[in-house]
Amino acid sequence: MDSHPFVRVVLPGIVEPEELRIEHGTVPEPGPGRVVIAMEATGVSFAEQQMRRGRYYDQPPFPFVPGYDLVGRVVSTGAGVDPGLAGRRVAALVKVGGWASHVVVDARDAVEVPAGLSAAQAETVVVNGVTAWRMLHRIARVRAERTVLVHGAGGGVGLILVQLARATGVTVIGTASPRHHDALRDLGVTPIDYRTEDVPARVRELAPGGVDAVFDHVGGRGVVDSWHMLAPGGTLVSYGSASTRDDSGSKQWPVMKLLVRTLLWNTLPNGRHAFFFNIWAGRRFRADRFRAQLRADLAEVFAALGRGDISAPIGAELPLARAGEALRLAESGTVTGKVVLTA
Repeated sequence: MDSHPFVRVVLPGIVEPEELRIEHGTVPEPGPGRVVIAMEATGVSFAEQQMRRGRYYDQPPFPFVPGYDLVGRVVSTGAGVDPGLAGRRVAALVKVGGWASHVVVDARDAVEVPAGLSAAQAETVVVNGVTAWRMLHRIARVRAERTVLVHGAGGGVGLILVQLARATGVTVIGTASPRHHDALRDLGVTPIDYRTEDVPARVRELAPGGVDAVFDHVGGRGVVDSWHMLAPGGTLVSYGSASTRDDSGSKQWPVMKLLVRTLLWNTLPNGRHAFFFNIWAGRRFRADRFRAQLRADLAEVFAALGRGDISAPIGAELPLARAGEALRLAESGTVTGKVVLTA
């Protein structure tokens, strides 16, 4: 067993980032079918920003260890697991628990990271990359020479999504704050400043017949505009409610409204389609299929990263013990790229 001390970051309740707790203990043992991963890199995603406010729709009760995904080395294996996994660098999608020096996961959920990718590089594309890949290729199924609108094109998911779309030969319009516009133009994306421009009007100028897909993480009332910007036969993929991050009240209600809207829109006879994307869909009842798709999709994302089709910049790297500072930095909106925590 790894001899390094065990450290984890605990979110004790609805607190400021500086009030996260750092706890020390004993490195866990893997049970049957499980492995222990020595974390090398884990990320600060939008989910943690919502969780610390109690706003993530299915977060566990406080206190808990945040951390949506991680990359690290397998240091021990439980009964029934190939001992040859020990020493391999793997990635895992966990939703919570990643902000720890050692994480226990089901061996079937560990996906090997290709040689040539550093832990931090791989970490930037686990949850964000799989989300982008699935929405583009499994849900919207956008083909070359089509046009799409990506909200938050300079963000974690958005930046990967626009690169995957461009690599497929798709024309991309992206909403983003002005500080991202030059980088987006360099990627062949037409940027729109969502703060100062009339987004629907600008999209109509660029795509008079509507766009073939809209990827919307904002939610709220703006999702109605997203629906109306679609061309006949187009697809809306709603995958979050970022606009309600700082709201009070029920954390489930914004998601329920999105679900109801997408269901109702799909009943309309206009050929358009609407989906609410949940990366965990199918996990409970079709676990084997879920794992197989995750492994396949993450392999595609890692391959795209290795080829240079996509890049996911690292906004900052901080040690695990500075998780509060990292969370504050991620929430500030002043960095481009993912904030990564390292062991």
